[in-house]
Amino acid sequence: MKLVYTRRYNIGFLGLERLHPFDSRKYGRAWKAIGHEVRHLRNRAWVGVPRPASVMDLSAVHDPAYLKRLGDPLELSWALELPFIRKLPVWAVWRVVLRPMRWAVAGSLVAAREALTAGIAVNLSGGYHHAKPDRGEGFCVFNDIAYLVHGLRAEGRLTATDRIAYVDLDAHQGNGVSHHFRADHQVFMFDAFNPHIYPAHDRDARARIDCPIPLPARCAGAEYLHLVARSLPGFLDAIGRNARVGLAVYNAGTDVFTGDALGGLHLSAGDVLARDLYVIEQLRARGIPVVMLLSGGYSRESYRLVANTVVELLRRYGNPKVPTDS
Repeated sequence: MKLVYTRRYNIGFLGLERLHPFDSRKYGRAWKAIGHEVRHLRNRAWVGVPRPASVMDLSAVHDPAYLKRLGDPLELSWALELPFIRKLPVWAVWRVVLRPMRWAVAGSLVAAREALTAGIAVNLSGGYHHAKPDRGEGFCVFNDIAYLVHGLRAEGRLTATDRIAYVDLDAHQGNGVSHHFRADHQVFMFDAFNPHIYPAHDRDARARIDCPIPLPARCAGAEYLHLVARSLPGFLDAIGRNARVGLAVYNAGTDVFTGDALGGLHLSAGDVLARDLYVIEQLRARGIPVVMLLSGGYSRESYRLVANTVVELLRRYGNPKVPTDS
């Protein structure tokens, strides 16, 4: 197992980031919390990120006209859901907010490469599943899922016939991913989401999901885990029956937690851990390499939920005898 992280993931701007419910420093908090539990395993699994994704790199999956519009404060404030952004210099927003996001996008590709060799890799950021090819929204400006798939294909690490399993268990449906892969029949999407919250309006995105699991209102842990366990194995078996599944992308949002401000679901910390371990176990039992991304989480406990999962994964899969390519 590999763990991808750089301190450059963390977003902070004189405390103004506190105006959004997302904890933009949870990446560093999770890194430290993991170290408190299993520092040796963490450090042995660590892989750095050499550089952020450039605007030219991002143009491979985003409309260049959209990337150019990110020089407009109105466009930035819409994508980031932070109205005060309109009053700030654009250069400052790019440096303090968008630059960390570009590091995270690059980190997702690094983690995906590592997953193909080590079997499991976690990027301690990423999961920007609302960013569309021509528009950012939901605090997602660049789509790292589309970026890592494109990158692996361009490098020849995934072939044109390799299938990709996308498993999204963030409370919000991954509408940006749906739009990126609208006509890509090698990407198969499993998405369990709260249908009563954003982006419920995006019917085209929901129609693209191969295996949609709209969750009941205020869905709690036992019911949630039952629904996933009833649906995920069949989905994975079906897409792997007649073709190779070259990679799984697991978007492991922690906004399913009962204390989350936006998710509207009611999983305990133990339920979130059980969910993550179940998904990873199902993928590894089928020999599918998996890259896990953090995605959303709007509670003070989000970083701790992430750390709980990574610590347990390191204990189970952080074996030095597993072949790695670091």
